[in-house]
Formats: sequence, C-alpha cells, structure tokens
Amino acid sequence: MENKKEMTALNPSVGADGRQPIPKITENSISDYEENIKSFEEMQLSLDPSYLKTVSMSELYDNVYQSKPPLIDGLLYPGTYIFAGSPKLGKSFLMAQLAYHISTGTPLWNYTTRKGTVLYLALEDDYRRLQERLYRMFGTEGAENLYFSVSASQLGKGLDEQLARFVAEHVDTRLIIIDTLQKVREVGGDNYSYANDYQIMARLKSFADVHGLCLLLVHHTRKQTADDKFDMISGTSGLLGAADGAFLLQKEKRTGNTATLEVSGRDQQDQKLYLIRNMETLLWELQKAETELWREPPEPLLEQINQRLTADYPRWQGTATELVEWLGVEIPPNSIARKLNVLYGRLLNEYGIFYRRDRCHEGRMIKLYRGERDDM
Repeated sequence: MENKKEMTALNPSVGADGRQPIPKITENSISDYEENIKSFEEMQLSLDPSYLKTVSMSELYDNVYQSKPPLIDGLLYPGTYIFAGSPKLGKSFLMAQLAYHISTGTPLWNYTTRKGTVLYLALEDDYRRLQERLYRMFGTEGAENLYFSVSASQLGKGLDEQLARFVAEHVDTRLIIIDTLQKVREVGGDNYSYANDYQIMARLKSFADVHGLCLLLVHHTRKQTADDKFDMISGTSGLLGAADGAFLLQKEKRTGNTATLEVSGRDQQDQKLYLIRNMETLLWELQKAETELWREPPEPLLEQINQRLTADYPRWQGTATELVEWLGVEIPPNSIARKLNVLYGRLLNEYGIFYRRDRCHEGRMIKLYRGERDDM
C-alpha cells in the first residue's frame, strides 16, 4: 500500500498547479488523431494502383522544402554530375583540386566553397601515385576530412552498401568522386543501351538526392566531334539525360597546357571557363570565364530579417502576424509565410539563417535562427 501511495503522488506533478492541463491534451490529441487519420487514408489510397499522389499549388507554397546549398557557388551543386574528357587530359588532377578545396573550405579560383567531408574513389590509381601527386599539388598540408580509396565494388555488387556506410560514418559528407564511372558499372550484355545508361544514372542520382550530397562521375568522351559538345560524352544520351549536369574538359592541343571547361546543369547557368595548367604544381588555374555569373537581385524581406537577427539576438519565434509586426513590413501574414517557404534556400545560403514552420496548439509558428547548423 505504501508503494502505491508513492506512485500515485507522482502523477499530479505534470501540471504547474498539481492538475493535468486537460484542454491542451485534448486539443493536441484531436490534432494528432486527425493527422493520423489523414496519414492512414493516404496509405490506403497509395495501395490502389489507380491512385496518383498530387500536390496543389497552394500546398506547394505552404510547404518548406529542405534547402541544398551549393558545394562551390555557381559551379558545383548537390546532385549527380558527369565530368568528361579525353583520356590522360588532366581530369584526375582537377578532381583532386575540387576534393581538396571542398574538404578544406578554401575558395576554388574566384568561387566560394563550402567545407565538408569528401570521398575520392581513385580507381585507376594506387596510393603511391596519389601520394606523389597530392604532394606536388598541395605540399605537406593534409586535410583530415578528405578520404581516398583505390578499390571499390561495382554497382549492384556492394558499392551501394559501401557508399551508404561511409556516409553513415561521416554525416557531413558533401562530395563523392568516382574516378571512373566505367570501373563501377555492372557488366552485362545490354551494357550500352539507353535504358541501361539511364537506369545506372537514376540509381546514382537517387543515392545522391537521398543523402543531399554531390556525386561526381569521371567519364570519357568519344573521338568524334558533335554540334553539341556534350553529345561527345561516351555512351548513350541516357547518361546525361538522367544526370543533373555535366562538365566537359577539352584541350585545343594535346601537348598544350590550356583547356576549356564547359559546365551545364539544372541548378546553374551554362558556363565556359578557360584554364591553364601550372606545369610546376600541376594545378589548373583560371584564366577567365566567358560569362559572368548571374546573381539574383537583392530581396528586401531577406535583407530586413538579416538586419534584425544579430549576434546578440540570433533567434526569433512567433506567428506570421507577429513577424509582419516585428519587421514592420506591409505584407499579408499568409503571403509572408509563403514567401519565406519559397525563399528559404536564399535565406540560408546567402545569410546563414535557418527557417522553420512548426505546427503547435496555438497554430503555425515561424522560427528564425542564425547559426552554423539548424538546432532549433
């Protein structure tokens, strides 16, 4: 009996006055119940082969989608990219440069770089050659979060699991370079069909998208020229069709030390860079870019948030109505929330400010936080 009394006495401590806050629990329970019913209905519908999941334009604006900042501003983004060029052209040296700059967070040429862990599968090299190459390029200054391997399994035969395990062990992985794609392709009679090429890239793209990282696949070009230079990438158009973009490295003269790097992708403007090889360090240096990078015009709403969130006041939380009042802007509350949903990527990438919208019993709450990571 004594034990029963002690256990009973613990229950009232839930509320500040010793009583359960019944209205709040009831409200949350109804909300949770409705959400569970909705989820159950969606699950039931998804089992119907005739069901097509859709999202209305309003629902699209009302959602916040995870932002994926570029690895190198204006040059390299999360996704799956082909890096193509003729054999023995210097592709692997440029891969080493990309890997080193991202792993150290130092700018590449005049492009801002974001630091993260890099895995470089140098499958046509050995560790001795890698050691000599990196020493000549970067000296003895190492990078703790740049990892190399000269052996890996093939797709469908263990590579997927190897990459997944590496990413699980290194959660800040931003770039995985596979040099070359041919080394990890599955061997089969239908190896070079459009369907097979597309399936390979779709599989790799799915992995990159799930983990929010960049997969850079080194590949070769054909000897034949083409009106569209990207049609020179070896294999069928299925490779480029499923990829997020491609880089094409070409020399005018095989024995020369100048080259062009053409870039095309879904998330960046097309570019043509003129490079020159430093024969002493073997580094590729930027001579000029054919076009200047297009930059989005300033957004007044983001500028105002940036000014209000300071080092002394790095957090703000409230409703959309309270946000309008706090900023002193003439924007309808519903519109300001939708606008931030759309502009979240710019808010994070340009100003380092995290944004979230959470549902609670008071309604939708907006949270803004300045920092290096989202720990709201």
